[in-house]
Amino acid sequence: MIDPHVHCRDGKQSYKETISHVLELAENQGVEKIFDMPNTDPPILTRADVNERLKLVPKNKWENYCLYVGASADEKQLEEAVISCDVYAEVIGIKMFAGQSVGDLAITSETGQRRVYKKLAEVGYKGVIAVHCEKEEFINKDAWEPHKPITHSQARPKMAEIESVRDQISFAKEAGFQGTLHICHISCPDSVKLVDEARKDMKITCGATPHHILWDMEMQRRPDGLLYKMNPPLRDWDDVSSMRQMLRDGKIDWIETDHAPHAVGEKLFLPYLSGYPSLYLYKSFINEFLPTIGIDNKQIEGLTNGNILKAFGDKLQ
Repeated sequence: MIDPHVHCRDGKQSYKETISHVLELAENQGVEKIFDMPNTDPPILTRADVNERLKLVPKNKWENYCLYVGASADEKQLEEAVISCDVYAEVIGIKMFAGQSVGDLAITSETGQRRVYKKLAEVGYKGVIAVHCEKEEFINKDAWEPHKPITHSQARPKMAEIESVRDQISFAKEAGFQGTLHICHISCPDSVKLVDEARKDMKITCGATPHHILWDMEMQRRPDGLLYKMNPPLRDWDDVSSMRQMLRDGKIDWIETDHAPHAVGEKLFLPYLSGYPSLYLYKSFINEFLPTIGIDNKQIEGLTNGNILKAFGDKLQ
């Protein structure tokens, strides 16, 4: 099984998580390969960054580790990102944050996002660009009240995701992008519908996390509700129920944990960071929970391996 979305924190944030520990945890959870995200401190943007990152991978675990290189609005950096994908077999693709999440690696303007797809099309990049979709103009930061954790879901409404997904599809088509657009941690049915409709005209995939399939936003009313703060946030029960149906219907391509650990103090107190260590849930979610909602063994194979292999092609051969 493959987990194509984890956040190893090595660097200045190694106190939160490390590549070595995530690989150990993955093995314990039955996961054979992980894809590491680039919004680290410092971020992974260049071949030099990739080279330094790979030095941290235990030598007996090289075949179990891949990573994304980040995207900025700088065209020279985007060229460097593409070269990294070509030079390093371990670089699985390019990651863009189309909205502010955790870290500073974000492109929030439509102009900057368009520039990314245009540049990738110009240089002939045909790999995967994975995108965190939350449109800034729909996020109401003033609605967030730490003493009422459920307000996080209200401050980052599903329309922020839906409209960002709509943007990415439009920008990719407009630029003539020939690679695969992957929508990360998709959390609401209207976003999935946009992806499914776009499949007619382009290569596009989407992944869902265990936490967006297991829980609704009411988890944030618990005494430990701040622990359930993540981006995108948990949705209402109707959305969760519909997402489960979309899993059954094959509209969601794979499960990705978005494993994102923080120190407990960073979750419960300032800066109230977003993220959940969902890789710990993987084995029970796949083997025990999914069958209870009608996902059969053939579908599970696709969600954990087959569909991922199709999307990333030669990179995983």
